Amino acid sequence: MDLKNLFNKIKFDSKKEQPTKKDAPSHWIKCPECSSLMFFKEVESQNNICPKCNFHMRIGAKRRIEVICDENSFVEYDNDLMPNDPLKFVDSKSYKKRVDEAVKKTGRNSSVVSGECTINGIGVQMAIFDFAFMGGSLGSVEGEKIVRCVNRALEKKQGVIIVSASGGARMQESTFALMQMAKTSAALKKLDSVGLPYISVLTDPTMGGVSASFAFLGDIIMAEPGALVGFAGQRVIKQTIGADLPEGFQRAEFLLEKGSIDMVVNRADMKKTLSDLLTMFSSNTIQVS
Repeated sequence: MDLKNLFNKIKFDSKKEQPTKKDAPSHWIKCPECSSLMFFKEVESQNNICPKCNFHMRIGAKRRIEVICDENSFVEYDNDLMPNDPLKFVDSKSYKKRVDEAVKKTGRNSSVVSGECTINGIGVQMAIFDFAFMGGSLGSVEGEKIVRCVNRALEKKQGVIIVSASGGARMQESTFALMQMAKTSAALKKLDSVGLPYISVLTDPTMGGVSASFAFLGDIIMAEPGALVGFAGQRVIKQTIGADLPEGFQRAEFLLEKGSIDMVVNRADMKKTLSDLLTMFSSNTIQVS
């Protein structure tokens, strides 16, 4: 058999588009901390926690709801609120284009998902940041959602949980974004004045204006293991003070050691811990389903 002629008869479709590395399906996950390679289903079954080193990987708002809330109990509110562009802000892209890209990427209109749910049967109002939407930044819509969340809690005599994952106030809204720090803090003061609990959950990362306002106003402040929490970045602080920073600086465990937060809670234990705390606070104030 003439192998040369045989292969000449075979036609290869060189124009057929091959999947790129980005588009090709991947069933393996590499841990950012210990570099272990794991099957994605194994990681998902562990609440997106590395089974080798306990590194807590970032998760979106949808997955967070599944981890914390009772099944099918979460009811979303205010999902029709959309950011506008009061300053007509443009950097390398217009603010409007950045918002459109974030909406297309996440399927959400803002970085905060707010609603009502039950946690082991206890009714609670909840606001959850999604870092995938413009770095979880705090803008006018996000502040309004949090305030409305608090107002519903006042009306229904329920507690409030805010799960933060944010780079801080949204620069494209400038002062409008910074005003949300005071606006949300004032709303939480009303909650405190009637004895209703507010639990703040800090996840990786919680920075900037979010950490400088409502994230640190909780009756209980808890964080996930290894979460980066602070105001300014480590490089800025190091340049400002002209000294090396201690090991683990701005991580959840460091803040717990220094007394800045109340507890560090593993994601797998988060739901039970929250329900226990809500039960503890419940003396004739929180409605139990």
